[in-house]
Amino acid sequence: MTCPAPRIAAILLARSAVAAAPHAELADHVARLRQTRAAAAVEDVSYAFTEQGTPSLRESMSRLRDAGYDEVWLIPLFLPAEPSLKAWLLRVIQRWAEEEPAGWPVTRIGPLPAALPAFGAWLEEGLEAAAAAPPVPPRAKASQEGSVVPAHARRVLVCQGGPCNNAGSAVLWGHLRNAQARLDLRNVAGGTMSAKTTCLGPCNLAPVIQVYPEGSYYGGVDEAMLDRIIAEHILEGEPVADLVYEPARQKQYLR
Repeated sequence: MTCPAPRIAAILLARSAVAAAPHAELADHVARLRQTRAAAAVEDVSYAFTEQGTPSLRESMSRLRDAGYDEVWLIPLFLPAEPSLKAWLLRVIQRWAEEEPAGWPVTRIGPLPAALPAFGAWLEEGLEAAAAAPPVPPRAKASQEGSVVPAHARRVLVCQGGPCNNAGSAVLWGHLRNAQARLDLRNVAGGTMSAKTTCLGPCNLAPVIQVYPEGSYYGGVDEAMLDRIIAEHILEGEPVADLVYEPARQKQYLR
């Protein structure tokens, strides 16, 4: 008795996008990939984001798991690629598989664009196209533009230091930004702004976020914890007592 062929899906993986134009561009890339000979074994081709934008990678992976796919092939579209990228991507996928062990698909991560043999030819073609492009015209007289200084009761800092990046802080950033748009956090409960930041200090508690004005530190944060922080701290104004790490002179460890 022969075993049925595995059901395979592919995901073009980008960092973030909120406007319509980049979504349309990625949809075009998906359509082009579906027409290639290499995609003959792939039943589903889609795109997803590791940071801000929908669908998130977690949402896409869960959709494919629920649809019964056996394998998911990820095609990263990242340029430039920091050395930690594949490390944190590997870690977060392993964590998701542990959290949802029933039928989690085998996941394969393709090489980054710069590692592909055709990348040199792509650069050469880009150089030739740039040489033939028209020059940038002089700037038209600019009118003065103003900016609104947003009123906000809270600011959430998401650490982007080395250990936090390695622990998947980019995924947390995307989860936060998507929640900020979905829940209209900029305009409710006094308003909340978010920002990436360099090292926040307690590196061994990675990934770390900090919520102001209280300055509350949260460590080892995952999506479920972040949802609690949003619901209880940001929207209700109460730091999440069992998740907060209070400042102390002695070392603290992930709970």
